[in-house]
Amino acid sequence: MTAPGTEEFYVRYYVGHQGKFGHEFLEFEFRPDGKLRYANNSNYKNDTMIKKEVFVSPSMMAELKRIVADSEIMKEDDKLWPSPDRVGRQELEIVLGSEHISFATSKIGSLIDVQESKDPEALRVFYYLIQDLKCLVFSLIALHFKIKPI
Repeated sequence: MTAPGTEEFYVRYYVGHQGKFGHEFLEFEFRPDGKLRYANNSNYKNDTMIKKEVFVSPSMMAELKRIVADSEIMKEDDKLWPSPDRVGRQELEIVLGSEHISFATSKIGSLIDVQESKDPEALRVFYYLIQDLKCLVFSLIALHFKIKPI
């Protein structure tokens, strides 16, 4: 049994596609011990894969948990979302205490794609959560490492 406030928590996000430059993707995960793993692979103009790992504080993990919980993504279902296709795929996996979700959908270009889907309310929750998570991760990576701008 875990102590109060130390329930299991894990987040992984992946977005990518197979194109003329090979397998291009962005992936990050927050592990229960606070390790943030980040990978960005693009072969555009012979770019190389960027891989970074950093530990974040317990307060950062608590804030991440709050962001996920406040989004109410754990209540959603991806069965009506667009299936991954040749344009690419997105995956989101979250473990929050005893709950475990794993979503897969196609890349979302803009809010118009969300509005035209069969389940715009749930996909909007996903879309905005991903925007928040990516912003957080990019900020954390930029704070810890000097990376050439994309």
